[in-house]
Amino acid sequence: MKKVVSVSLGSSKRDHTVTLELLNEKFIISRVGTDGDFNKAVAKLKELDGNVDAVGLGGIDIYLYAGKKRYMIRDSRPLVRALKKTPVVDGSGIKNTLEREAVKHLVNQGYLKPGSRVLMTSAVDRFGMAEALEEAGCHVTCGDLIFGLGIPYPVKTVARLENIANKLLPVVTKLPFNFLYPTGKKQDRQDPAKAERYARYYREADVIAGDFHFIRKYLPLKLNGQIIITNTTTGQDVQMLAQRGAGMLVTTTPEFNGRSFGTNVIEALLVAILEKKWEDITPEEYGVLLRKLNFQPRIVHLNETVFKTEGWK
Repeated sequence: MKKVVSVSLGSSKRDHTVTLELLNEKFIISRVGTDGDFNKAVAKLKELDGNVDAVGLGGIDIYLYAGKKRYMIRDSRPLVRALKKTPVVDGSGIKNTLEREAVKHLVNQGYLKPGSRVLMTSAVDRFGMAEALEEAGCHVTCGDLIFGLGIPYPVKTVARLENIANKLLPVVTKLPFNFLYPTGKKQDRQDPAKAERYARYYREADVIAGDFHFIRKYLPLKLNGQIIITNTTTGQDVQMLAQRGAGMLVTTTPEFNGRSFGTNVIEALLVAILEKKWEDITPEEYGVLLRKLNFQPRIVHLNETVFKTEGWK
C-alpha cells in the first residue's frame, strides 16, 4: 500500500483521508492542514520524509509561471528543503496537462463556447488553463493584479499577462506568501466591502475559473448561473456555491469519496505510481498515466435540493 500526503498551509478544518485502489494497487491519500503555520508545516514535512511515497504542498505554490518561464516563491524554499528523501510537488507539473484536458472536455461537451466571458481570478498559478481557455475562443480576463495585489486593473489577454508577469514576478515572489494568498483561518473569511467592490467582475463573466480560495475570497452573495471551474472543494463549498446562484461546478481533479483533492495531491499520486524523481518525469508521461487512470473533470449541476437529498456534508 502506498501513502500520499498533502501538507497544506490551509485550514485544518478541510483535512480528509481516503483509501482507494488504482491500477490494482491500494493508496492512502491524506490532507493535513497547518492553519498557516510555516514552522508546523516544516516539522510535519520532516516527520513524513522517507515514510511516505510522495508529498504534495498545498496552500502554496513552489513556482508561479509567465508562459514558459517560472519563478520560485521564496517562502516555499524551507518547505521544499525539509524533504531529503521523499519527492515533493505542488501540482504545477500536471496543471499543464490535466487542466488543459479539462478545458477541452468542457468544449467537447458544449459547456464552453467561443465568445464565453471567463474571469480567471489568478492565471499565473495555472497558466496552462488560461492558455487553453483562450485557445478555445473564450474572452479571458485575468484578475491577478486585482485579486492578488489589490490593483484594480483587469488584464484582457494571456499575452498581456505574460508580459506583466515577467516584470513583476521576480519581485512578487519575494513577498511574504500570506500577502498574496489566503492561508490558515483567512481561507474561511470574506471581506464584504471588497466582495461588493469586485462583484461586477464575477457577474459580468459566464465562467469563473481559478483556485477556489481566490474565487471564494471576494465571491458575491448573489451570482447569476455562472460556471465555476476550480480545484479543491468540499461538500460545504458546493452547498455555498449553489446557495449563491452558481449554475455549474467543474472540478478539474476527480472526486474521491465525496471530495475533490487539489492538483498537488493528484501530482503526488502520479509520482508515487511512476516511482521516479519529480524532475525526471515529463509532461508526456503524466499525460499517458492520466489517460490510463481515466481521470475526468467532475461536473455538478448546482441545484440546492440535490445536496440535501444526497447527503452532502
